[in-house]
Amino acid sequence: MNLQPRIVVVDDEPRMAEILGMVLRNAGYDVAFETDAEKALAAHEADPFDLVLTDLRMPVLSGLDVLERARRIQPEAPVVLITAHGTIKTAIEALRKGAFDYVQKPFDNEELRSVVKRALDMTRLSRENRYLRAELRGRHALDLIVAISPAMQAVLDLVRRAAASPSTVLITGESGTGKELVARAAHFHSERVGGPFVAVNCKAFAEGVLESELFGHEKGAFTGADRARAGLFEQAAGGTLFLDEIGETELDFQAKLLRTLQDRTIRRVGGDADRPVDVRIVAASNRDLRAEVGAGRFREDLFFRLAVIPIQITPLRDRREDILPLARHFLEKFVERLERKPLGWSSAVEAWLLAHDWPGNVRELENTLERGVVLARGDQIEIDDLLVDPADERATDASTDAAGATSLQGFLEQAASARIREALRASGGVKVEAARDLGIDRTTLYRLMRKYEIADSDD
Repeated sequence: MNLQPRIVVVDDEPRMAEILGMVLRNAGYDVAFETDAEKALAAHEADPFDLVLTDLRMPVLSGLDVLERARRIQPEAPVVLITAHGTIKTAIEALRKGAFDYVQKPFDNEELRSVVKRALDMTRLSRENRYLRAELRGRHALDLIVAISPAMQAVLDLVRRAAASPSTVLITGESGTGKELVARAAHFHSERVGGPFVAVNCKAFAEGVLESELFGHEKGAFTGADRARAGLFEQAAGGTLFLDEIGETELDFQAKLLRTLQDRTIRRVGGDADRPVDVRIVAASNRDLRAEVGAGRFREDLFFRLAVIPIQITPLRDRREDILPLARHFLEKFVERLERKPLGWSSAVEAWLLAHDWPGNVRELENTLERGVVLARGDQIEIDDLLVDPADERATDASTDAAGATSLQGFLEQAASARIREALRASGGVKVEAARDLGIDRTTLYRLMRKYEIADSDD
């Protein structure tokens, strides 16, 4: 593969084209030269060059014509013009039309090499930034988020639409539902993807410490502040600042945060000057912030400033069709990470996964599957691999309930049977819809109906 930058030189004087080509080849570039501008443009269209160097005054196509057509072919490839003294005014006009720079005849070799290097450095950075953006978007693509349920599909659609704007986003939902995952997706699908994503858990800091963490402090602002320090607002410049657990902050801090959001400035602790900040804010809370506003624990004006785009994530127990796809995703993830042979799970495990209420939501499901992969003895995960201490599980307590189940296995099968009957009733006996509601395929539904002796008449 040729890693040298490719340059095409266009000049109707063959001797001048050769001289330009020689100077640039000696500088380490891969150079082609043409006296026919049409041929040069055709070659550029077939396999775009990294830079076009063209004479301004030519008989058929002028340098301005070459500039215009070259930019249509490859807008990011810079165009540098070679001008005579009498065409400086035209060269300046070319700069307004998008030329990178011009070199005046008789040209100085070092000046020519310097202009070309600057132009190529600019496009290299642009290409690297574009590649970085594409790589980051691919790594955090919304399409990679496991979401089968209509509720989560609606969330992802909202994130796609919100990502393009600079507006603040407020994500609410129970702990473990994936609020940070959604926040990261919003960042990596935005124009700020080249900037940092900085996450802070507001609950992890006392109020005074949180203020210093976010806004920074000046030297001597408090005991131990032996030097000035930029806060997370400044560190997140050009990117996204994710404020998790925003509902845990005190009213005094909320007032300072509101001022920052309104003025787009911060003032370091102990400082007397405002500093502009260019940051997109995404906040999250597992509290009902409207209720917190009503109780006087959260500022109403801050709530509305944060909730320009509100995103509510439904708990896992209310979108059970996501449970098995998520479980399979985590199973594959931990099998690969822990370098285990491919694993499956027993029918009892599948029934338990569907029946469990998942109070810890997706995080609990992920941890449970990791535990199962680590503890599985053979090529199949069993119930006791998931429940490290079954005596502490509510499922075990329920195994001796009034319904008559005498063991954990019995309880799980009873719960699975009841859940399937419920889905069939809700779908009016339409098995395709019932299977979709359960998060399983139709074949699995038929198998479970036979196992639990659920006849069509029971629908």
